[in-house]
Parts: sequence; C-alpha cells; structure tokens
Amino acid sequence: MAQKFDLIVIGGGSGGVRAARMAAQFGAKVAIVEEYRYGGTCVIRGCVPKKLFVYASRFGEMFDIAPSFGWTVDAKFDWPTLLANKDKEIDRLEKIYETLLNTAGVTLFHARATLTGRTGVTLSTGEELTADKILIATGGAPFTPKIEGSELAITSNEAFHLEKLPKTILIEGGGYIAVEFATIFHGLGVDTTLVYRGDKILRGFDKDLREGLEDGMRERGIRFRYGYNISRLRKDGDGVCVSFSHGEEATFDAVMFATGRRPNTDGLGLETADVQRDQTGAIVVDEYSRSSSPSIYAVGDVTGRAALTPVAIREGSAFAQTVFNNTPTTVPYHLIPTAVFSEPEIGTVGLSEEIAAERHRSIDVYITRFRPMMNTLSDKLEKMMLKLITETDTGRVLGCHIMGPGAGEMIQLVAIPIGMNATKENFDHAIAVHPTAAEELVTFKSPSYRVVDGEKCNP
Repeated sequence: MAQKFDLIVIGGGSGGVRAARMAAQFGAKVAIVEEYRYGGTCVIRGCVPKKLFVYASRFGEMFDIAPSFGWTVDAKFDWPTLLANKDKEIDRLEKIYETLLNTAGVTLFHARATLTGRTGVTLSTGEELTADKILIATGGAPFTPKIEGSELAITSNEAFHLEKLPKTILIEGGGYIAVEFATIFHGLGVDTTLVYRGDKILRGFDKDLREGLEDGMRERGIRFRYGYNISRLRKDGDGVCVSFSHGEEATFDAVMFATGRRPNTDGLGLETADVQRDQTGAIVVDEYSRSSSPSIYAVGDVTGRAALTPVAIREGSAFAQTVFNNTPTTVPYHLIPTAVFSEPEIGTVGLSEEIAAERHRSIDVYITRFRPMMNTLSDKLEKMMLKLITETDTGRVLGCHIMGPGAGEMIQLVAIPIGMNATKENFDHAIAVHPTAAEELVTFKSPSYRVVDGEKCNP
C-alpha cells in the first residue's frame, strides 16, 4: 500500500530541501527523495567544492607578492591533501542538510523516484508514494558533446575527484564554469588552454568584464583559442589527442568539457503526468513554478530559468509560501547578482552597458581602474575595475560591474540599493570607507562618458 503525503519532493538539492523544510514547517506532511547525496550539485559537486579549489589556487599569487611584505615563503602544493579535506567538508555539509530535514519533520528516502501519474511516485527500492502535490527539483548535469571519443574527457563532476593533477589540460567552453576551472587548474600549476567556439568569453556579461577577465587570464599564462570546436578525441599514450574543427591536432594530459548543463528530466516518468518540457528538456512552469500538470511543480535548474543556487532556494521558498502558506509568491528574476570566481574575480548585478544602452535613450557610465592596494608594494601591475551605469535623466543606477579582489562580496551588498531603485545621488550620500576598493563606488564625481541613442559621447 502506498504511503500518503501532502507533498513529495524529488531531488535533495538546495531548492528541493528549502521547499521541503518550509512546507513541513507550514504543517504539511512531506517526503523528499534523493538518489545520490543530499545537498545537490551546489554542495556536493558544484559551488562549495569549487570555491574551496578557488581558494587553493590563489595561494600561489599570494606567495609571489609575500616577499614585498617582508615574508620569505618556501611552499609546495599537495593535491591529495586538498581532495581529502574537501571531501571531509562535503561530508559535514551533507549531514547538516539531512539533520535540517529530519528536524523539520520531513521523511527522507535514498532512492530514485519515477512518476506514475499526477499524484504517484515509485521508488527504485520498490516503495510507492502518493501526494496531492509533487515538486520536481532534480537539477541539471554537465552537457557532453556527442563526438567520437567524448568518454575520454572529464566534466566539472569528475574534476573534483581526479586521482592526480594533469600537467596539461584543454578546457572547452566560454561560460563561468569554463573560466573558473581554467583559473583553478592554472593556479594549481597546470598548463591550461581554453578553446571556445565564440569570439569572447562570458557571453552576456558587460564588455569591460569580458575583456578585462580575458586580459587577466592571458597575463597569467592561460591560452585562448577562439572560433574552435573539438571534433574528435582519441587516446594517445597516457594523454588525449584532440582533433579540432580547423583540422589541427594536439595532445593534452586531460580534456574537460565545460559546454553548459542540461536539466535532469530523463527517466522521471513525466509523460505519465502530461508534464510539458521545452526543446532543452527543461520543465515548463508558470510564475508560481507550476507545470502543465496542476499537481506537479518544479524549481531550480530543472526548469531552465536561472541556473544559480540562490535562485533555486528562492524558488523553493516561493513554492512553499504559495502552495502551503496561502501566500502567492514569485521570484524577481530581473535583478540577480552573480559572481564569477575566476582570477581576477568578477561581481555583477543589473544591466550591462550594452543592454542599458538598448533600453534607455541616454545612460551615464562611471568607470575606474587602479592597482589593488595589496599589489602596490610588489611589481604586480594588474588593475581592478569598478563600473556604475546610470540613467541620465533620473540618475537611477541600472548596473554595477566589479572586477578584482573581493568582487563577489562587494556585489552582494551593491545589489541591495540597486534593488531599491537607488540613484547615483543615493550612492554619493554614503560616506566612503577608506582605504578600500569599494569606496570608489561612492566617490565617482562625474561620468567617464555618456551613451546617447547608442552613440558614445562626452557627458
């Protein structure tokens, strides 16, 4: 006989866990089913281990400038130590996720779930569950191009578990996962090449961020090959021989695909519940995360909306408020701050200069570049950048873009006033904290330039 619940959540990642906990706190009888590990992509093989790897990769540059502050450093890196400590932290976080669910009164299942209709679920253990509402939060997975030899490459999933660091690596992709792992591997001493079919990394980001990051990566020794695709992979001794779309070949110790992610919707039995999917496989939902089947909802990467952990968490919260607390709640997708933990680091929120110029007749652009104070005693010349974009007539801040140390931390705080429709005058009223890089955001005196009807001119 099937166990009956008010809500069944399929997927124990950030969005599913938040929805399950809140629904239970609102009085619902909740079950959550996860086939792998609780915590999802972000905790187990995404944001958290990636950030730990980012920290590890940055020590080399800190050691380089340490002598200018009077330190003598004799250091070496041990990959197995990093892996072991990373795994220990992931295990700790996974237990926290399970504890939080248990404390909230949620029933946990470790199994694969398949829909058997609009209210039914069968588990790989043979158990059957039913619920008035079902929430799908199964996330996404790395996309691997369908080319000969693709099984010889790794993705971000395998990058966290390599037995040893390669001496050389080729990474295909131009998004944030590609550039983050390029800087991670390079920072850990791996000879790194990035190949991308486009003509510039980070499509959709502000042009100054795209150009500045590429320059910073090149200066560190990372190579770029634009306008290329990998057409075939084959084994070459202990390495992988790569055939490019241009007809060239080269061998690397490792090849990594960072070519995007796809929603995890295959094999879920969605067709039994008439759940509509788009051409990418993502579940189509309305503003309240409801699918084409009235009893089935979906949040997070599986919907193809905004593949970011904080967005999934907000969607899970909004779902619980809407369905189990009688408080219809939506997520503000128009203003999502984000960080790219590359080197140099990037933080961005709001409109890029290009989009702002398309949507507004006249915009003012404030931009400054300077050496971070950390580098001024050394011969390191790299500059950081802070950029504000405002509407000329109203002074409303439309976007903020930061590149350099602490960019991710700064952009989180900048997102608050921008979300409140703050103006340049509001920023000016704030007293600067000195000496900091962020003080530049409140000390801009006049626009660097103006863009009117798409044409750059003096303010």
